[in-house]
Amino acid sequence: MSVEIKERDLFNFDNTYIKLPEDFYQKVSPSSAVAPKLIAFNTDLARELGANLESMDENKLTDVFSGKETLPGSMPIAQAYAGHQFGNFVPSLGDGRAILIGEVVTPKGLRFDIQLKGSGQTPFSRRGDGRSALGPVIREYILSEAMHALKIPTTRALAAVTSGDQVYRENIVPGGILTRVASSHIRVGTFEYFSCRDNLNAVKQLTDYTINRHYHELIACENIYFEFFKAVAKRKLSLVAKWMSVGFIHGVMNTDNTSICGETIDFGPCAFMDQFNYQKVFSSIDRNGRYAYQNQANMALWNLSSLANCLIPIMDTDSDEMSRIFKEEFEKLSEYFNTIWTQEMGKKLGLFSVTQKDQGLIHGWLHYLEKESLDFTNSFQDLTGLLSQDESQNIFPGTSEFNHFLSSWKKRLGQQAQDIEESKNLMRQSNPVFIPRNHQVEKAIAQAMEGNYEHFHRLNHVLANPFTDQEEHQALRDVPKEDEVVHQTFCGT
Repeated sequence: MSVEIKERDLFNFDNTYIKLPEDFYQKVSPSSAVAPKLIAFNTDLARELGANLESMDENKLTDVFSGKETLPGSMPIAQAYAGHQFGNFVPSLGDGRAILIGEVVTPKGLRFDIQLKGSGQTPFSRRGDGRSALGPVIREYILSEAMHALKIPTTRALAAVTSGDQVYRENIVPGGILTRVASSHIRVGTFEYFSCRDNLNAVKQLTDYTINRHYHELIACENIYFEFFKAVAKRKLSLVAKWMSVGFIHGVMNTDNTSICGETIDFGPCAFMDQFNYQKVFSSIDRNGRYAYQNQANMALWNLSSLANCLIPIMDTDSDEMSRIFKEEFEKLSEYFNTIWTQEMGKKLGLFSVTQKDQGLIHGWLHYLEKESLDFTNSFQDLTGLLSQDESQNIFPGTSEFNHFLSSWKKRLGQQAQDIEESKNLMRQSNPVFIPRNHQVEKAIAQAMEGNYEHFHRLNHVLANPFTDQEEHQALRDVPKEDEVVHQTFCGT
């Protein structure tokens, strides 16, 4: 799809969501920040979006991304959605601290939402102030851009500003605003919002809109809504498999944080593991481990079942029959996840043609990491190095469990058509050297609270090339010292 680009300000807006009925959103304008200051602007992403940067100076960018200036063609709205939060249904959530300022179409014809997070109250704010503390802005900017560099589908960070406001949380802290870019902000919770109100016409309108925007290839399919569900499910499960392959734990995998287009969204209480642990949880509010590392696939399937419940009433087939078909499909989807996860983890071990038989090898390695409390990311790096070294240089604890794994792994590598050097190259491409370690992110946040953004910029620079061994930044690979370990992360917006 191409859109004629005319003379414009910063972006070529072409807003379509606002053409849906008014119960899909509320019109709202960002609240003007008191004394905003630009922290970061993602120039590369701006160019990908087709931004006209020629007439933009720092003051102009600051005004735009703090909400002080509304661009021509922008039609700011807050979107309505509901959501299951930790299994409990909340019928009315919506954008309480975020405002979608518009959709842009890139020179390649791709469509993206641009949203300001922390720019003031909306009709969905309830008793909230609609603001964001600076800390979550710093965290999301670092993590979302790192996730992109790791080749994992994600929302992106276009800009970060301090608002000049003081935000009242547990303490008084500086305010900030993040500009988030997403293929769209449609969530499973968006479907639930209309489904729980028995507004089947709106569910159908939303589904048709989403198919046209994100799954255009399905338009000619029979039983299109079922095919839509399958496509959404596979994107989501593929995303979770990729998360798990880098040790990422999403702290709030609620249905309102389940993107319908398969992107990582909401970098609140989330983190990358240091020591490997199947049961690892970071979110301070996940007291029962609902979203622990090993539960993420099952939780994705649970969220997808909520989507299925929304779609069944708008399908032509008898609802009992559709329930039977969906049950069979979920069994297939569980197998699909296992296949994708095995492939992702197999690549990390240098395996080119991975089969279900390799799951024993993969799990054996992970159980060893857990038993020895070894660092997830660095252990894969060290394992790659082991292929280049004499075994006498092995740095792993030489238990019988490790020796069995090592013997089985080398035997499996020897069965491939590819040689050891090709396996090492595959491992280097699949195992990051650098991840946004939680203690380093917290360091960047702590400095930012004092007006120092040096570590924030350093992390963004290094994490833009996570698979490259950057000698001068080796300290960023180090596991946290005992007093640096971050056991919990918080929503905090």
